[in-house]
Amino acid sequence: MRLTSRVAKALSGKTAIVTASTDGIGFAIAKRLAQDGAKVWISSRKQDNVDAALEELRGMDLDVDGMVCHVGDKDHRHELIETVMEKDNALNILVSNAAVNPFFGSILDTPEASWDKIFDINVKNAFQLIQECVPYLSQNETSNITTIASIAGYQPMPMLGAYSVSKTALISLSKVLAMELADEGIRVNTVCPGVVKTKFAGAIVEMEDQVAQQFALKRFAVPDEMSGIVAFLSDDERASYITGESYTVSGGGNFRI
Repeated sequence: MRLTSRVAKALSGKTAIVTASTDGIGFAIAKRLAQDGAKVWISSRKQDNVDAALEELRGMDLDVDGMVCHVGDKDHRHELIETVMEKDNALNILVSNAAVNPFFGSILDTPEASWDKIFDINVKNAFQLIQECVPYLSQNETSNITTIASIAGYQPMPMLGAYSVSKTALISLSKVLAMELADEGIRVNTVCPGVVKTKFAGAIVEMEDQVAQQFALKRFAVPDEMSGIVAFLSDDERASYITGESYTVSGGGNFRI
């Protein structure tokens, strides 16, 4: 019981930003970080989604705040970071979770606009958010960044070619950042979820009986099952020597580069 209590508050005194965090995997991560003691800032493109998520999390007696932030909008990113620093005067944990996939089909048929949007949000804007947060993360003795990629970054998924390539790029970006930010006391790691039952997974979820057979656990995940590894990586005590790594959370699927 003592160990459970200690681990449950392992992130006490920390302030975290989790993007795209009003539902699905992002919401589950925000909830877990807050349960582990962190003050968590959630964000979404729509105010109604932020309000609903805050109401639910505060109903659990969790320390959360939030605001609208489209990660593709420079002014939104700036306002989110500045508001966090103004109110909490600290930023210790960043979880970059925002992603899009506007096209389903052969990669050779991917429209240029879809290609640009996928790489803008999934890679470039993720980098820009990290770039803008680093001056504040580096003010601490230790800080942590976790990017949320996908098993598609290891093994391209049929009809999700451009999305898969973007997630491979995100894994590589995180490894480069881990090397460059180590001297700043900032650890950078990547979590690669398998197929998770969310609105984002769309039609794939409907094929669980067939597709899930490639996973040892023979089922898809639920969002809460993605949150534990992020909370662990965010803990400067338990994960102090872990950086530049990528972790698949795929129920026993064999996904590696």
